[in-house]
Amino acid sequence: MTQIAHSRRRFLATLTAAGAAGLIGPPRLKAQDERLETTTVRIGKIAGICISPQYFAEELLRAEGFTDVQYVTTEPGTVSALALARGEIDFTTNFSPPLIIAIDAGEPITIVAGQHVGCFELFAREGIRSIPDLKGKTVGVQALGSSQYTFMSGMASYVGLVPASDIRWVTSSSPKPMELFAEGKIDAFLGLPPEPQELRARNIGRVIFNSAVDRPWSQYFCCMVAGHRDYVRKYPVATKRVLRAIIKAADLCASQPELVAQRIVDSGFTLRYDYALQTLKEISYAKWREYDAEDTIRFYSLRLRESGFIKANPNKILADGTDWRFFNELKRELKG
Repeated sequence: MTQIAHSRRRFLATLTAAGAAGLIGPPRLKAQDERLETTTVRIGKIAGICISPQYFAEELLRAEGFTDVQYVTTEPGTVSALALARGEIDFTTNFSPPLIIAIDAGEPITIVAGQHVGCFELFAREGIRSIPDLKGKTVGVQALGSSQYTFMSGMASYVGLVPASDIRWVTSSSPKPMELFAEGKIDAFLGLPPEPQELRARNIGRVIFNSAVDRPWSQYFCCMVAGHRDYVRKYPVATKRVLRAIIKAADLCASQPELVAQRIVDSGFTLRYDYALQTLKEISYAKWREYDAEDTIRFYSLRLRESGFIKANPNKILADGTDWRFFNELKRELKG
């Protein structure tokens, strides 16, 4: 038996023992669940624990009838959005702003669902208590155009700052912004899991903003599921089944975080089980039914327009780059 086959068999056995076998069983075929138009799906593989549902969904996708499930390595943020637009992947979970920016540029991306709320945390040195205090300060991001940069810019604009001139942006891939902050070389840093978990474990800095609890950001989806426009249009049955698998995986992230954390570590999506488990317990995966995906796109589109990232109004972004049919159907079918 190959290692991969053994891993899958162990996973299924563990899932059954956890009492969640009903989630991974064969899809319940209904009138609207017609024959799959394709049995292949390519999903982005991006560093980040918060998007665990799309990684944990592999066996759920196979249960939905997909025989060729591929995870394609790509970078997060804008790079991932462009990989989707170029047709290198069929689906990915990404932070809303990079997807909206790509849609505004005319890229063939369709956002089909919201996944979870809250994964960003803003760490700052002593003396900085709120976002307005960042005026004139150094803030580290991976790159201009990254998820961290667009999110920070939106927050800065929302409180009256001019991101381009009021904040001194520091970009670095090596050393990473988190390490620059840990070494005291920058004033603030916006982290994604597992970075906040590591900084707290090392007792470095203080959190002045958490998107999971601080309004208005905590009232909207953080990460969304998006597909290539052609795949969504040509393969509606497959699209719905992909989304169903990811949503079921999100529910498992909430109900069985230990199982999911071990699975994504075993599969090489992240290294530290303790940080993965902490992240899964902190993010509100189970609340995907409670938030409005359309309101999320309106909110972030307005923030991006305010900070100069896009020209289109929210209605155009919604018309050009969203399709909520599958998400709305699954909300009715997968009632909590």
